[in-house]
Amino acid sequence: MRSQEFNRDLLAFLAVATTPFHAVAAMVARLEEAGFIGLPADGDWQLQPGQRYYLTRNGSSLVAFVAGTEGEPAAGMRMVGAHTDSPCLMVKPSPEKQRSGYFQLGVEVYGGALLNPWFDRDLSLAGRVSFAGPDGRLQTALVDFRKPLAIVPSLAIHLDREANQNRKINPQTDILPILALQAGPEIPDFRELLRQRLLVEHPQSTVQKVLDYELAFYDTQAAAMVGLREEFIASARLDNLLSCFTGLQALLQADGKQSCLLVCNDHEEVGSLSTSGAQGPLLLSTLRRIAGDESGLLSLVQRSMMISADNAHGIHPNYADRHDDNHGPILNAGPVIKINANQRYATNAETAGLYRLLAAEEEVPVQTFVVRTDMACGSTIGPITAGGTGIRTLDIGVPTFAMHSIRELAGSEDACNLGRVLRRFYNYPGSLTPA
Repeated sequence: MRSQEFNRDLLAFLAVATTPFHAVAAMVARLEEAGFIGLPADGDWQLQPGQRYYLTRNGSSLVAFVAGTEGEPAAGMRMVGAHTDSPCLMVKPSPEKQRSGYFQLGVEVYGGALLNPWFDRDLSLAGRVSFAGPDGRLQTALVDFRKPLAIVPSLAIHLDREANQNRKINPQTDILPILALQAGPEIPDFRELLRQRLLVEHPQSTVQKVLDYELAFYDTQAAAMVGLREEFIASARLDNLLSCFTGLQALLQADGKQSCLLVCNDHEEVGSLSTSGAQGPLLLSTLRRIAGDESGLLSLVQRSMMISADNAHGIHPNYADRHDDNHGPILNAGPVIKINANQRYATNAETAGLYRLLAAEEEVPVQTFVVRTDMACGSTIGPITAGGTGIRTLDIGVPTFAMHSIRELAGSEDACNLGRVLRRFYNYPGSLTPA
């Protein structure tokens, strides 16, 4: 029953978190409802024990933390990290295309997207728009059309008899979404379409001119419980909004005695090197301000631990040979500790050991993932955070299928179970360093 309530809330979150900007806005709304206080990007922070705080960067990354009543930050912070971005198709700056009587938009592939599933989907469009108001000043607002307005039709098999054997996708020419039939000789002005949408979503604004945008197409099919007994969750953006939501729920349920923190970074799917990415200054600069001085920061770093939560590859029954024989995670068999000897994951024996202790206390099963030795291994914000801050880190994730597809699949018990362990981690009263 506990997982059913958790999953209903997760599905509601996924419905509104259509871009990193919308995900952060949704998380901020939940944080403020729970009494978290927004902090300015500049100016002094007057932090008080027992208070809860948050800050955002670029509107697409977030840090939320609790100043513990019994464990001050310098005594060690319990941290969870995730990322807000997912592979997608982003609209180019000058996107208008007129081909064979159809109006299309040029797109750029963001991240390592699995492109085949993007065909024949009802697509909508969302993101952030900058515009000039009547006084000429720069303003920004979020937009989400929230209805099907585009599609990328497949080429019929009659015109490509080898499609099921060797069809290749050219991202420059083959995945341009169709928005409309061309009504006349004039190509529609995309920025004017955005201006009209801004007026619909923000009627109080007076948009004079759209200046620029960061917009992504997304699948309008709602997240759903799937399976004979609803064993699965099917949705877009499970990688990694599932972890963002799980970490947020755990933080909201923290008892406040220990100092704890959640960071959700943007741009993980493209390397994390940005102002709001894990390879940028967001986390370390926040920790420095929390600690108060360099001495406090050194103590905080040495006594803290980070759990990097990012989905893991479940063993696919149709492709079981793609996994190491002893390390094939099964959906709904527990969160997965991710290990790589070449440091593509940041897990070590200490961080994995503490997680196993916490999971045992919650009676949550634990699995491990090690990539086949003859295959390349992906990575996460874990090694980036560990290398950039010096904080000991564990990489863990919920097992999923179809990672980086437009629709991914996870077990309906795993996220809730991970959330239980993360909550216990946030409330863990002992030292985070081994005796």
